[in-house]
Amino acid sequence: MTVELTPDVSGAPGPAAPSRTDAHRLVLPDAPPALAETLSDGGAVAWEESLTIHTYEPDAPSRYPMYLDHRVYQGSSGKVYPLPFIEGIADEGAPREWKAVHLENAFVRLVVLPELGGRIHVGYDKTTGYDFFYRNNVIKPALVGLAGPWISGGVEFNWPQHHRPATYLPVETQIERADDGSVTVWCYDHEPFARMSAHHGVRLRPDSSVVEVVVRLHNRTKERQTFLWWANVAARVHDDYQSFFPEDVRYVADHARRALTSFPAADRPYYGVDYPALAAEREGADRIDWYRNIPVPTSYMIVDSAEDYFGGFDHAAGAGFVHWAERRISPGKKQWTWGDAPFGHAWDAQLTDDDGPYVELMAGVYTDNQPDFSWLLPGETKLFSQYWFPIPDIGVAHQATPDAAIHVDRSAEGIRIRAAVTSPQVGAMLTATVDGVVVAARRVDLRPGDVAELNADTVGDARADPSVEMTSGLRVELRDARGRLLVGWEPVEVTEGEPWVAAEPALPEAITSVEELYLTGVHLSQYRHPTRSPIPYWNEALRRDPGDVRTNLALADRDYRAGRYAPALERIDLALKRLTRRNANPMDAEAFYLRGLVLARLGRREEAEQAWGKAGWDATWAAAAGFALAQSLACTQRNRAALRVLDTLDGAVGHDARRGALRVIMLRRLGRHDEATDVLRAALADDPLDALLRVLGGSTAISDAGVLRDVALDLRDAGEGDAAAELLDTVTTAAVTPAGNHTPLAHFLAAALRDAQGRTEEAAAHRSRARAADASWAFPSGLDDLDALDAALAADPSDVVARGLRAMLLYGHGRRGDALADWNRAVTAETRDAVLLRNAALAAYNVGGDDDTAWGLYARAIAAAPGDARLLYEQDQLARRLGDSSAARLARLEPQEQLVLTRDDLTIAYVGLLVAEGRAGRGYEILTTRPFHPWEGGEGAALEAWDAARTALGMDVADPPASLGETRAQYVPPVARHDNGETDYFATSLPELLLFSREAADD
Repeated sequence: MTVELTPDVSGAPGPAAPSRTDAHRLVLPDAPPALAETLSDGGAVAWEESLTIHTYEPDAPSRYPMYLDHRVYQGSSGKVYPLPFIEGIADEGAPREWKAVHLENAFVRLVVLPELGGRIHVGYDKTTGYDFFYRNNVIKPALVGLAGPWISGGVEFNWPQHHRPATYLPVETQIERADDGSVTVWCYDHEPFARMSAHHGVRLRPDSSVVEVVVRLHNRTKERQTFLWWANVAARVHDDYQSFFPEDVRYVADHARRALTSFPAADRPYYGVDYPALAAEREGADRIDWYRNIPVPTSYMIVDSAEDYFGGFDHAAGAGFVHWAERRISPGKKQWTWGDAPFGHAWDAQLTDDDGPYVELMAGVYTDNQPDFSWLLPGETKLFSQYWFPIPDIGVAHQATPDAAIHVDRSAEGIRIRAAVTSPQVGAMLTATVDGVVVAARRVDLRPGDVAELNADTVGDARADPSVEMTSGLRVELRDARGRLLVGWEPVEVTEGEPWVAAEPALPEAITSVEELYLTGVHLSQYRHPTRSPIPYWNEALRRDPGDVRTNLALADRDYRAGRYAPALERIDLALKRLTRRNANPMDAEAFYLRGLVLARLGRREEAEQAWGKAGWDATWAAAAGFALAQSLACTQRNRAALRVLDTLDGAVGHDARRGALRVIMLRRLGRHDEATDVLRAALADDPLDALLRVLGGSTAISDAGVLRDVALDLRDAGEGDAAAELLDTVTTAAVTPAGNHTPLAHFLAAALRDAQGRTEEAAAHRSRARAADASWAFPSGLDDLDALDAALAADPSDVVARGLRAMLLYGHGRRGDALADWNRAVTAETRDAVLLRNAALAAYNVGGDDDTAWGLYARAIAAAPGDARLLYEQDQLARRLGDSSAARLARLEPQEQLVLTRDDLTIAYVGLLVAEGRAGRGYEILTTRPFHPWEGGEGAALEAWDAARTALGMDVADPPASLGETRAQYVPPVARHDNGETDYFATSLPELLLFSREAADD
């Protein structure tokens, strides 16, 4: 038996109320018989059972590396390398079976999709029959994600940046059933950029409607990393949907705080919309907490609040949801919408078949804006929880806790209180007091889904507008039968004054102090600014004070991460010279820790260990330095010494899954197997899906080649060379996935490992197999890959494969001049590798400034891969930059029109050329017969071609057909590029991918 858990909301007003006759409606299965009794007894259950969902499949990724460092994406860098980039989505959908994990109790039903980043796809309130999270009945990605496809609906967990880089990649899952009756679906993510790891556990408890998400973010690298965490909740909207923030929120801000407006009524133009003018024509049109009033794509994030909750409420359905998390770590509260207008509706149609529009109500932890990144120290783990629960017909919440939510209507006639709970409460007491005197009270029995009401006569100077402060003595409480407070509300006192707005930093020469130059550079680096580099600020700081400690260390860290070890060491030693001139024990020992990392890469192990020992004197760096030292000792089989170091860390510094794994390895070497087993068991209880711990436990279930590669390197660095080599052999046979191809690099890593062990014949064999392997989607990244490729080229400077791969890595690490040199050496007269030729062409134009060479290399790449539309598109974009006439460009493309029409971007460019050359009729025919898929930030390109074609044909301006995928925006959005061609400092998105961008050889 199956049951459809889709509520009937067909009567909801507004343009988004679908007919609900969709043939692809998602149908959820009942709990298996083995769990049915637990469920009927009020327990919580979880099980795995696939779902068939109508799905629009993404194309295969491009086989060319996309760097896109200067692409503006969510206000920060849209760099995607080394993740392969997907550029197209199927026009037609088809049924597909997706892995799914189901959670259910008496009140709530959830579905988690492991193959889509572990997102919650369904959040259904069984008590009201309401999907409190937007349920998308199809999987219909649009080109919104960092690496291409992104889907709307449910809850997306965004880290280490927004949107989640791995949002369309799988996570590993495990169901945990605890002694308290709770069930948790653990999802393990090994993010593709810095290679940090994260667990998020979706948890239901018996007798509770609360959805808890338990998160462990772990920096398993040796470098300090930046990150953010935004849980992105979608809610289905229409004219009667209202978002709510805490009552102390008076202002909201745009990305990077570039603009402010008051909230909930906007008191100034925002995103190009003059809300006060609209309100003068229609009362309430300035209320941006209502979806119906926002006509353009709009973000707003609260500026500040002392409260822990926010959410959304569907007044037509009489239901909604609350998010709650501790304000001290979770200040971020945000709404995003495409806007209730034709432009936004067109985007909605790109993302669903007929489930209508949605808003995103995002909750940020360790972040309160976008972009707004925080830091994770090496080995650091951050642990936190977020909570969501559905609410019945109480209205918007004016206060909420994980136990209950409350709404307080205030008017001249009195107050009306409505409250709801998240667990059964017998004999709860709802009271209203003024200056401690009870004016109304009621004892009630409540379950999730019930509403308790209480009315009281006029109280003081209560007024109809809940944003107006009331008598300070008024207080409303809901307590359980034992007197424990479930939720309490009282009027909010708000300080006057308008919050600050961000300003663009001055150019380096205009900044007066070295400190401000340093801090400006830190900001640009930490926030991953896409168009302004920190380097000029730091260089100016050193021009004024060559020995400045902080600036030298910042540049040393940058050099180290780019694999420029010798320059990094010079900067560190210069910083240490000043830092320790009068104080041999500085307050901050980061310089010693970083020196150890650099020395280790240079093979100077003894000096590295000395540096880490000194860094351990500083509590900030004790955990990172202690682990690095212990691992180095373990690598050279000094096992007891390694254990002694680990012993000094336990109980003194924070949790680090790496320490438990290293301890297991040491204990096993020393023959203390029972102790090792106990340590492993305890470590897995904390981190149940940690990859290294699972491998040490004998698990063979890990299938992700990138994860296995990283585990192999962990084993190598702990001195387990043979085990590492065995895992790398497994990686070399792993299937290629949209996450990439690890085969060639696994061979090069294995070769370097075997060389270090003196097994030179095996090393040579691995290098030979690396050269023979299919290198499609093999995009190396990180210092381990760089060191392995350096070793390969030291062994054989004529290795074209290693050189081409190293060039890709160097280009991605910002070493553009070195990459150009490598590609130039790799390309010979006989080269027929289209990827290599294209990469060399890209560098020739961007870095070498050699237009003729770039053009010639593109011509050779196309000759090597004549049916490759991506190459044809890039060649045409290069032709435009080189000043080719529209006639010449059209003559080049027209004979290949069928290939041209396989890409949206190339088709739009082609239509523009047809119009320019008097062939508007053909261009118009293409626009009316071919479907298009816009990409976020690229809106308007197809529409511009549409208008140009109609104008050329003497036709009136008209709205485009739905197949164009977009329509006209009613308002002018915030500027992204100024008239002089410069990108606005605060731009949040740009339509260009910016593959072609002249730049210096290196930062």
